[in-house]
Amino acid sequence: MLQNVLGLVLGGVLLVALPACVPSDPSLTGATKTPQATVKQPSASDFENAYVARQDGTFVVPAVPEEQVPPQLRRQLVKFETDDPVGTIIINPSAKTLHLVTAPGKAMRYGIAVGKDGFQWAGEALITDRKHWPTWTPPKEMIARKPELAKWEKGQPGGPTNPLGARALYLTTNGRDYGFRIHGTPEWQSIGRNASSGCFRMINQDVMDLYDRVPNGVKVVVLNADGSRPTRLILPPPAPVKKAVAKSTPKPVSPGAPAPGFPVMTAPIMTPPAIGTPAALGTPQALTPAAPQPAAPAPAAATPAAPAATPAAPAVAPTAAAPAPAAACVPSAGQPCL
Repeated sequence: MLQNVLGLVLGGVLLVALPACVPSDPSLTGATKTPQATVKQPSASDFENAYVARQDGTFVVPAVPEEQVPPQLRRQLVKFETDDPVGTIIINPSAKTLHLVTAPGKAMRYGIAVGKDGFQWAGEALITDRKHWPTWTPPKEMIARKPELAKWEKGQPGGPTNPLGARALYLTTNGRDYGFRIHGTPEWQSIGRNASSGCFRMINQDVMDLYDRVPNGVKVVVLNADGSRPTRLILPPPAPVKKAVAKSTPKPVSPGAPAPGFPVMTAPIMTPPAIGTPAALGTPQALTPAAPQPAAPAPAAATPAAPAATPAAPAVAPTAAAPAPAAACVPSAGQPCL
């Protein structure tokens, strides 16, 4: 009898207590909550020689001079108060940091590069894919801005010069891929800057560390520019559409006409100088050849200048005139001239 009474009492207590274990709000049940991700916990060795060169498959990841990376952007374990569960990634674009919650009040912090002005976004996403040395395919909008990237429109193979670096974590929101990634970069100097087209860059050694800690399904929260929690997905504004310029059909140009766009050159009108009016031509007359002109006499040889005047000679007394000469002799056969 006593056992029956005790059984009834205990049964009543259980019936009373059972409703208190069932939540009244079904949204808080384990079936509707995102399961807590299991992350690899950090150890001291994760921070020793964090940025030395290392072999990764067929590629070598180059070393990064740690002393040139700002202290707040180096990989480190920090205190981090949040209500988000372990395994959540929280990105603060203003501080250029990515936190992975590893335990209550603790997180791994990494330095990142974020989107340039006009390429920033905020909201929540899930990691739905992860790849080693991923292939990079520039979107058509990027090719329009940088035509030299057209050679990779079918994809650039993974490797040390690939913009996605050694690892890539692919993000989707509500099942849609907006093209945002968490990935490595060969341009480690860009860490801490607004340098990307909306993705989050990490030093290759850091993204490899993050890749090894998180599985698919991890939630990523991207804070607003002021550091506040986003309440909705805020995407970058769409790129302006360039209006196509209609090509005009050139009009046919007549021969000799100036080419379009060139000034018309007009020669000035020149009035010829007045010329005397020729005499009227009458009936043609026979022309008499002009008499030949005698040849001009040869110029006389220049005579030396007369010497300076000499004293006049004394006057001579006049003499008697000489008798006239005889007539000139004309020789003949009978009378020769003597």
